[in-house]
Amino acid sequence: MIVNPTKTGWDVIYHRAHALLAAQLAGQWRRKDAPPRLYETIAAISHHDDLEREWEENIITEAGAPRDFTLDEDPAYDRLTKHIERALYRGRWVALLTSMHLYRLNKDSKGTDKKADQFLEAQLANQKEWLKELGISQEDADSAYDFLQWCDRLSLILCQQELPEDERFLEISKAHDGQRYDIKQLKNGLINVTPWCFDNDRFTVNVEYSSLSQVAFKDNNSLVKALKEAPRQLFEWTFVKDEKAS
Repeated sequence: MIVNPTKTGWDVIYHRAHALLAAQLAGQWRRKDAPPRLYETIAAISHHDDLEREWEENIITEAGAPRDFTLDEDPAYDRLTKHIERALYRGRWVALLTSMHLYRLNKDSKGTDKKADQFLEAQLANQKEWLKELGISQEDADSAYDFLQWCDRLSLILCQQELPEDERFLEISKAHDGQRYDIKQLKNGLINVTPWCFDNDRFTVNVEYSSLSQVAFKDNNSLVKALKEAPRQLFEWTFVKDEKAS
């Protein structure tokens, strides 16, 4: 989960909600330059974080605070494997992109752990098999995955409240078209991406979050209970092509 501090506690965004925001952003991309198998790719974007089940896991730090996902250390390769297997229910394309994503996130562990090596080797084998079965080129798969990664990164910038002040640009990343894109928040609160890469000149996206009015919790169960009972609210962002828009 994504945890942002407030004056009285925490705002918590579940990872599945972050993935849904990424899918909203993907759906706004200009159609003429969309990646292969766009709708299946959007499905993969929407579900690539289904592994996270915050209410069922240990989500508290030693200090009693909600644990942000950046503090997670154990990759739990058995769980990652099951996550990819579950993605197959939606189809091999979704499973392929999910496998590519988890491979990228864990590739730096290669050679440091036997389980890591087994997991990484299995993913390369899976990807090769699914590409052959689907009749998809590696180039098309890479393009779709680069698109997933771009949408994921943009969603994280918003969810982690990384937008700079004073209308300064922040790099999102290169997308599947090889183009670098930058984001900035205007003084009026609207969001601009340069170069503009969406079909509509103006659109709004949102993510749901749970607002906790307590800083520390005695144990994991009390934190889970607080999250289930916490009021739900929306963060919204309106993107505009014209920086002079009001």
